[in-house]
Amino acid sequence: MTETVPAPRYTTYVPLTDLTPAPGNPKKHEVERIIESIRTHGFVDQPIADERTQTILGGHGRREALIEMQTRGERLPAGLLLDNDGGWLVPVQRGWASRSDAEAKALNIKLNKIGADGGWRPRSLAAYLEDIVTQDAELYDSLAISEDELDKLLRQVDPETLPGAVNEDQAALLHLPDDGADGLGGENLSADDEGRTRLTTCPACGHAFTPGR
Repeated sequence: MTETVPAPRYTTYVPLTDLTPAPGNPKKHEVERIIESIRTHGFVDQPIADERTQTILGGHGRREALIEMQTRGERLPAGLLLDNDGGWLVPVQRGWASRSDAEAKALNIKLNKIGADGGWRPRSLAAYLEDIVTQDAELYDSLAISEDELDKLLRQVDPETLPGAVNEDQAALLHLPDDGADGLGGENLSADDEGRTRLTTCPACGHAFTPGR
C-alpha cells in the first residue's frame, strides 16, 4: 500500500483582508501594471506565506493590486474565489516557516531580486517579442518595453547569426516602411518617407515592427 505523505507545500484560499504584509517590506511596485496583468491573464502567481510570522513574503504588489481592484468594484479575477459574503479569496502557498526575522527578511529580498538579476537571453527574448508583436499587438504593448530597452536588447544579439548580417558591430537596423529589398534604407527610400514612423527589425526573423506603440 502506498503511504500518503503530507505535502510540505500546499495551497489554501485565504481572505484578501487576511493577507498581512511583512513589516517594512522594501520592494516598490508598479500597481497599475500588476492590475493590467491580472485583468489580462488572471491571478497566476501565488503569494508565499511565512507560517512563523503569519505574514506574506512574496506577493505584496499583487495584494495591493487586488485591494485596489476590489475597491474600484472590478469583477473577481480568474483564479480567485468568492466567500459566502462576497469577499475575495486568494490562493496562497503555505507550509514554509522562517527560523528568524533575519531569514524572513533575506527571503523577502531574494524572492524579489534573484529573478531580476538573472537577466535575459537576448536572442530568445527577441524571438518571443517578435512572435507576440506579430500575433497580438495589444499584448506586446502591455509589456511596456521602451524603445531604448528594445534597442539595447537588439544590440546584444550576435549579428553573425542573423540573415543578411553586415558585421558584428552593427547596431539594430531601423528602417522606414518603404525601404528597398536590401532593408537598409538610404537611397532606396521613397520621396515621401520623411517624418514617417521608423520600424525596428527583429533579429530573430527579420520582421519589421514599430516599437513602443
